Amino acid sequence: MEGQLPVMLINAKQARNMPGRKTDVNDATWLAQLAAHNLLIGSFIPPEPIRQLRDLTRNRSSLVHDRTKVYQRMEKFLESSGNKISAVVSSLTGVSARNMLDAPVDGHLDPQLLANMAQGRLRQKIPDLIDALEGRFTTRHEFMMRLFLKQADGLDVMIRELDEQIEDAMTPFCEAASSISTIQGLSDTSTEVVIAEIGVDMSVLPDAAHLAPWAGVCPGPNESAGRSQSSHTRGGNSYLKAALSTAALNATRQKNTFLAARFRRLYPCRGGSRALVAIEHTILAAIWRMLSYGEVYRELGPDYYQTRNQSMA
Repeated sequence: MEGQLPVMLINAKQARNMPGRKTDVNDATWLAQLAAHNLLIGSFIPPEPIRQLRDLTRNRSSLVHDRTKVYQRMEKFLESSGNKISAVVSSLTGVSARNMLDAPVDGHLDPQLLANMAQGRLRQKIPDLIDALEGRFTTRHEFMMRLFLKQADGLDVMIRELDEQIEDAMTPFCEAASSISTIQGLSDTSTEVVIAEIGVDMSVLPDAAHLAPWAGVCPGPNESAGRSQSSHTRGGNSYLKAALSTAALNATRQKNTFLAARFRRLYPCRGGSRALVAIEHTILAAIWRMLSYGEVYRELGPDYYQTRNQSMA
C-alpha cells in the first residue's frame, strides 16, 4: 500500500490510549482522533534504496557477531585441551593463529612446529607460543575444531558476499560516503552503516539535536522543579550506536586530532564512558552538517581549545 496511501509509522508509546476497557476498535478510534487533530508525529522511514542497504548492513553485522561467537566457543574448547594460544596471540582470526589452528586438525601436534608458523612480530613470542601450545589434543578435539573452523569459513564466505552486495548498493551514495569518511575514526564499514541507518537526506530532521537522541548519543531529559537530575543515555538505534562507538574509539586513539584532544579534555571530569558518548555526539553532529550543507570535514587540530581560550582571554 505504500505509494498509494499516506503511510505514517507511529511510536506506540506516544500514542497509547488510557488504560481500562481497551479494545482494538477503541484503539483505532483513538488513533483516528489523534490523526484528525494532527497530534501524531511520524517516525523516520528512509526511502527504499536506503532500506535495502540497511537490510544488507544489518545482516552483515549479525553474521560478524555469529563469527565472533564461533571463535569464542573455539577458544573455550581449546582451553579444555590445555591449549592457551589465545593468551599469546591478540586474535584467533589472524593468519598466524589460523595456521596454528589448522595444523593440529591435520595431525601436526608438535608445539615447536606450530610455534614456527608465527609470522611478523609474533615470531618474537615463539618461546611463549611453545609453552601455550602444549596440551592434550585428542581425536575429540580434532573433530570439534574441524567443525568450528568449517563454520567460521562458511560465515566468512557469507560476509564477503554481503560486502559485494553492499558495495553495489552504496553506488548511489558514494559521494556522501567519501565525504563523511574523512572524519577521523570512521572506517568504510562504519560509513556504510551510518548511511544505511540515517540515509543522506537530512531535511527530515531540523537539526543535529533531533538526530542525537534518535541515535542514543545524548542523555534523556530529567528535570523537576527547575533542577536537572542525573539521567542516563536513552536507548536509540543500536546499529548506528555501535558504528559511532567504534568510530569514537578509533578517533580517541589517534594523535594530533581535535576529537582525541576533546576526549582527553572531558575524561578527567566526566569519565571515560561519558567522554566517549560526547565524541560520538560530535561525530554525528558533524555528519549531519556535512550531509545537510554539503560541507567538508575541517580538522580543528589538537590545540583548538588552547587557541580558543587565548582568544577569549
